[in-house]
Amino acid sequence: MKILELREKTEKELLEMMTALKEKGRELRFQHAAGKVKNTQEMHESRRTIAKIQTIMREKR
Repeated sequence: MKILELREKTEKELLEMMTALKEKGRELRFQHAAGKVKNTQEMHESRRTIAKIQTIMREKR
């Protein structure tokens, strides 16, 4: 997700999105350990998006 799109969201929306991404990342890690993940780029993208959300939340405070 683009940083400008994230900046337009409210803090509550960002928190909900971050929670969902953390859960998705956890599931991807388990699948990766089991050898079931075909697209490992998803893991990278979810971590980066979480970092972007945390940065925006820190800026808004």
